Amino acid sequence: MPHDKDHQRELFAQQSRVRGMMLGLALGETVGGARGRLPVGGALRAGVSTQLACFTAEGIIRAQVRGNHKGICYAPGVILHAYCRWAYLQGIEPEKMRRRWNAHGVSVWPDGWLAGVPALAERRGSAPATVTALSRIEAGEERMATPSRGCHALTRSLPVAVAGAGGISQAGALAALTHGDPAAQAATVHATVLAHHCLTHPVPERGPASRSGESVREALYAGVTALPSTGRTLTGDEHGRLTAAFRQAVDEPVDAGRLARLAPDATAPSALLGGLYTAAAFPDRADFRAALEFAAGAPDSDSVACVTGALLGAVHGAEELPVDLVARHELAWALDALARDLVLEFDDSPSGSEYIQGWDSYWWQRYPGW
Repeated sequence: MPHDKDHQRELFAQQSRVRGMMLGLALGETVGGARGRLPVGGALRAGVSTQLACFTAEGIIRAQVRGNHKGICYAPGVILHAYCRWAYLQGIEPEKMRRRWNAHGVSVWPDGWLAGVPALAERRGSAPATVTALSRIEAGEERMATPSRGCHALTRSLPVAVAGAGGISQAGALAALTHGDPAAQAATVHATVLAHHCLTHPVPERGPASRSGESVREALYAGVTALPSTGRTLTGDEHGRLTAAFRQAVDEPVDAGRLARLAPDATAPSALLGGLYTAAAFPDRADFRAALEFAAGAPDSDSVACVTGALLGAVHGAEELPVDLVARHELAWALDALARDLVLEFDDSPSGSEYIQGWDSYWWQRYPGW
């Protein structure tokens, strides 16, 4: 019995941090999109990065389900299917999507519970490279990508950090589905490494505020230090920029001019450097809102704030996020459910496997393995 209790506590802690990452990502994009000036009342609207991150998370679960039941799975292909469901809901080339995934009309499509969330069918900004690539779905996965190095390759991929080394190894391929620029793909891998360290770095249960700040910086430093050993080509210039951004955040924090120089545009490398700098500059739990507001001053505010919120939320956990903002966000429930289910799928596949009976008879219906 004590062992069961220990596992429950560990599972709760993992869920809290994945929930923190997903909700932090969403709050960051929303605050950034509003340039730090949120409406006084009413629902807070999600951005397109948050919508796509929801489908990434769902795709990760469905890829894991497929692997458990079929014995083999190429996760980026399953996640591409998830992005196509998003495109269909958005009204982007719906007939192409239907022909690709349900040509004979033999089943309900798009399937899975996430397709029933109304806010995911609403236009919430522009993701031009992703939309262009998905519109060319009939050309095949190897020919549909654009030459873009835009930020959405990175921001939508952050949930891959939950999958650990296996997920990180495929993060570049996931970005490459739509963004052909090597810098976008590399930045995506690097961001998932940082997010993974933020999710897994040990933190005190409820220490002083200064100790929480130390945990953020320790996690980010560990992630930056680990990058050369991830198996993905990392140039000395790339590693030098990341190391410098971290060091500048510690030595010269909260410098708006420096943030603008680190993150001058809407590219994936800018989102990575700007998010790293801001998260390291505002490491304390009490400064989460201030971090997002500072990130909202970047030239491409929503992508930098999105990465900032994800990194900080992954360390601090969901309970430390501003309740008034979480409660107002239109996708808070969906993000929370996806985060919990991500952890649950990796911990104890509720649908079972090819040879083992699952304990949740509805899991496959919620997350069909294809």
